[in-house]
Amino acid sequence: MSSLSQERRDILGWIWRKEKKLGLRDIARETGLKVRAVNMHLLGLKKDGYVWQSEDGYYALTNSGKEALGFPKIDSELAAKILGKISMERAFHFYAGVDQPLAISSDSLSDFCEKIKSIDLKSIEFHISRGDFELWVHYLGDVELAKRLGLIRESGLCGETLRDEVYNVVKLRCDKLQELASH
Repeated sequence: MSSLSQERRDILGWIWRKEKKLGLRDIARETGLKVRAVNMHLLGLKKDGYVWQSEDGYYALTNSGKEALGFPKIDSELAAKILGKISMERAFHFYAGVDQPLAISSDSLSDFCEKIKSIDLKSIEFHISRGDFELWVHYLGDVELAKRLGLIRESGLCGETLRDEVYNVVKLRCDKLQELASH
């Protein structure tokens, strides 16, 4: 793997954060680079296999691009492990605050995803602010999802908007992992 310039790393990181196909001008606007410079970087990233370009000109990250950002490759075995049930001692235990357990826990990422839909908002806000969700998901083996949850923490969202964002990110990841685990 060739070493990446900071500009190319920034482009890959921005594409990863948006988690959708992006156009050249979108990438230039968000990274603050000129369109021509972004185009040259994208050509190199495409040649190296870090991004792919759709027929309509949009760019998306490849698995190699994710690995270049430091995310481990997720094969069917790791996907199944991340989705698997764990012991109650290692389950995620929800709290409304310090020393305020809710007597609700999740023993798998899928169960966690479902509980996020209805758990008390105070609990979500409490755990996000402390980075608890990130740590637990990282423990499960999903570095990429942990990083996404960290971005949510840094965004400063609260209330139902926070719940929706956490749920959507975790649900999308569960679906992707389920797809990988079944292959």
